[in-house]
Amino acid sequence: MTQRKQAIFRNLDSDRNGTTAEEVAARLREMIHSGELAAGDRLPPERDLAKTLGVSRPTLRAGIRSLSAVGILQSRQGAGTFVAAAAESPTLDSSPLRMLSALHGFTSDEMFEARLALEMSIAGLAARRATSEQMTQLAEEIAGMYASLGEPEQYLVHDMRFHQIVAAASGNRILTSLMNMVATILFDSRSKSVKRAKDLKESAEQHHNIYRALRDRNPDLAEKAMHDHLIETQKAQRLEEKANGSSSSRNGSKK
Repeated sequence: MTQRKQAIFRNLDSDRNGTTAEEVAARLREMIHSGELAAGDRLPPERDLAKTLGVSRPTLRAGIRSLSAVGILQSRQGAGTFVAAAAESPTLDSSPLRMLSALHGFTSDEMFEARLALEMSIAGLAARRATSEQMTQLAEEIAGMYASLGEPEQYLVHDMRFHQIVAAASGNRILTSLMNMVATILFDSRSKSVKRAKDLKESAEQHHNIYRALRDRNPDLAEKAMHDHLIETQKAQRLEEKANGSSSSRNGSKK
C-alpha cells in the first residue's frame, strides 16, 4: 500500500471511543465514493487497519462484513479484502434512503413491505432470466448457509449474497439497486439481532425452495417461495429483537 493510502487511513483515526461497526462501514464507504479508495484497492491487514481506525478488531470485522455482504468489498482467500469493481457491486448508496427514513419516520414494517414487493417481482424475473453461472453462484451460497448454521453472523452474509444474486439475475438494474438500498438497511438491523437466532436451518430450507423454483424456471412458484421466506424472516427478526430486549432488561435490573 502506498504512503498516500496509509495517510488516508490515519486521517480516519477516531477521536473518541465507542465507534460502531456501522460507523466503520460508513467511513470506508465515504472513501470509496470520494475516490480515496478505488476499485481493486486492497485494504490494509486487519490488525493494522483496526489500529489506525481506532476500533477493535471485532468491530472492524463487522463493518467489513456488512460491506462485503452488499458487494462493496470482496474478500479473497489468502489475498485480503479488496474494493469491488463498480460492475461487480450493484448496490447504490443507501444514505439518501436513510435520510428520508429519518425525516419521514419510515417504520420497519414499511421497509419490509417495500422489500417484499421488490423481491417478489425480482424473483419472478430471475426465474425467467437467471444464467447458469448465476444458478451455480446461488447453489454455492446455499451450501455456505448450511455450513454456517452455527455461525449466525456468517450465515447472514451468505443470506444477503443469495438475495443479491437473485436480484442481479432479474436483469433489471433499477430493481436490483432499489432492492439493495432497502436490503442494506434491513441487513444492518438484522445483524444486531441475528446472534439470537434459534434455528437457521428452516431459513436455509426456504432459500433452497427459492433456488428450486428458479432452477425450474417457474416464476409463480419463485414469487411464492420468496414471499413465504420473507414473511418468515420478519417473524424471526421480531422474535430475536424481543429476546434481545428481554435480555437487556434483565441485565439492567442486575445493576
